[in-house]
Amino acid sequence: MFDKLLQVQQQADEIKKRLDAVTVSGEAEGGKIRVTATGNKYITSIQIDNELFGAADKEELEELLAVAVNKAIEQAENVHQSEMQALSQNMLGGLGNLFGGQ
Repeated sequence: MFDKLLQVQQQADEIKKRLDAVTVSGEAEGGKIRVTATGNKYITSIQIDNELFGAADKEELEELLAVAVNKAIEQAENVHQSEMQALSQNMLGGLGNLFGGQ
């Protein structure tokens, strides 16, 4: 049983590394604001088109930035959940073997 738990921990570590390598993004205002994050929901960059600085007021810019960040986090969450679901299925399959399952 300990071996199975160790195996699951190793798989979780591998998934974390894979998610660190996955890049997702969220955009607002037709791509004029772009937020990039990893699959582990870590924001890696924020890009704002120069024309927004003159055209948008502070509040509008903040709202658009929040929209882009939330879209990036949502994408990261989707990727993260997919990986965790795969790990869970793998883990449940392994635990079935402990109780006489095939």
